Amino acid sequence: MKTISIGEAAAALRIPESTLRYYEKQGLLPLIERDGAGRRLFSEHQMELLETILRLKHTHMPIQDIRQYIAWVIEGESTTELRLEMMTRHKQTVLNEMAVMEEALRGIDIKINRYTERLRKKTEQGKEENL
Repeated sequence: MKTISIGEAAAALRIPESTLRYYEKQGLLPLIERDGAGRRLFSEHQMELLETILRLKHTHMPIQDIRQYIAWVIEGESTTELRLEMMTRHKQTVLNEMAVMEEALRGIDIKINRYTERLRKKTEQGKEENL
């Protein structure tokens, strides 16, 4: 099985190596292999798991929940229902956050439109004064 170094894994995921070390310390990467010199080695499976971890982090899932999810993945098929329930709940949380962000974005758009219109009127007034 081909493995890659922490530097290669970090580059592939576009994250700092320190993030991978942090995830390992937080118990999110319990099955990381090491070479004879103690350097971390990442398999294709671990890279897929890391991509999942990053998605969950980007959607604001707490570390303790991600840790539980990883434990269930390692435990195997018997936890499929638990993982489904967790992902279903998390999806709803993300959808709720998105709705809040969309509402906030609409408010920002109102401000942008207001300021754009003010500047347009000011520019028109300046042109009229120069005639």
